Amino acid sequence: MKFKNQLFFLFLIVFQSVFAQNSFENLLKQSDSLNKKRQNTVFISEAVLASGALIGLNQLWYADYPRSNFHFINDNSEWLQMDKIGHLYSSYQIGRFGAEVLNWSGTSKKNQLIYGASLGFVFQTTVEVMDGFSKEWGASIGDVIANASGTALYVSQELIWNEQRIIPKFSYHKTQYSNYRPDVLGSTFPEQIIKDYNGQTYWLSYNLYSFSKGSKIPKWINLAFGYGAEGMISGNDNNNSPILVPKPERFRQFYLSLDVDLTKIDTKSHFLKTIFSVLNTMKIPAPTIEYSSHSGFKFYTLYF
Repeated sequence: MKFKNQLFFLFLIVFQSVFAQNSFENLLKQSDSLNKKRQNTVFISEAVLASGALIGLNQLWYADYPRSNFHFINDNSEWLQMDKIGHLYSSYQIGRFGAEVLNWSGTSKKNQLIYGASLGFVFQTTVEVMDGFSKEWGASIGDVIANASGTALYVSQELIWNEQRIIPKFSYHKTQYSNYRPDVLGSTFPEQIIKDYNGQTYWLSYNLYSFSKGSKIPKWINLAFGYGAEGMISGNDNNNSPILVPKPERFRQFYLSLDVDLTKIDTKSHFLKTIFSVLNTMKIPAPTIEYSSHSGFKFYTLYF
């Protein structure tokens, strides 16, 4: 996932957390009917956040690089597609938060899906346009498709089931690879979480009770399927790395694990519901089975 495409996602988490910290129970309670004051607050806040993020990106990310005519690049083979899955994840989660805060204001389901769930796709596609005018990068059709897929995953579940049964989640563990290229993979731990694809794992977390309602399965138990990759010190072939570093083997990893859907935990506290919604973007540590062509099967008592 590109750092610039994740920035607004982080801002939106902060936005939702501000409601949790400063407004508490009464303000956090969902409106039973359209509350125009709340709706306007949501629209204005999102516009300010998006504008601020785009202006910040332009100054911090693009200003030091030459501009160019709008152009596309084909980066679909890079990073063993970890960045593409990151785009799907971010688009889904930004759209989910966008829909949830409109739901808080009493906005209709239709408008939640149109103006809220589309937020991730609109923001990240705007960033792609900015990439397209930068000589250093370029707009990526693969990124746009991944952005659309994340939005479609949220919207389709609301239309089919009126709930989210399959949730993209994220986890991270520190790796050795950032030591080789800290400028690319991160020199500090916060940077590495965002930039070091080797330590990232993306999950599709399935809520078991939702697929077998009426069963005795706890409503909050999930089964998660994960994807990761290691050995990457450059986007493509490690042998083309511009500096002298080890050339590790690049390989994909597939995971099976248990998880928890925090939003399915029964509570009357609107504060806790907000916190659970924010934390539900991440996969909890749990017993996990990994398979890769590099190491075969592995079992982890706790994997994150």
